[in-house]
Amino acid sequence: MLPTDAELDILGALWRLGPSTVRAVHQALGKKSGYTTTLKQMQVMTEKGLLVRDGRSRSHIYRAREPKEQTRQQVAGDLLRRCFAGSAKDLLLGALAAQPASEDELAEIQRILQDLEKKKGPQ
Repeated sequence: MLPTDAELDILGALWRLGPSTVRAVHQALGKKSGYTTTLKQMQVMTEKGLLVRDGRSRSHIYRAREPKEQTRQQVAGDLLRRCFAGSAKDLLLGALAAQPASEDELAEIQRILQDLEKKKGPQ
């Protein structure tokens, strides 16, 4: 199941902080909404399988079930299928049109593409 935008915010906080309490996540988000809203959302995320809760200590500790890169790949794959008809080229062009890349990012993209080409081998 793919996370919503609000769920991605919580996952992002947990990826930055590591396993944390609801209070720590709530503070990291800097949200104007109440603590109980963050608590409820994290409980729902646990039920959905996005988070894992460790209740061994007095304060429940939450962590993301999946690593950041795996979640990003799932979200990108969904976007690729739904909006770009499976075209990685169109996804990349759309991303670069929406937010131009820095010279360093473009150089890194070129290095990645070259590495992929080498792994692919001669055709």
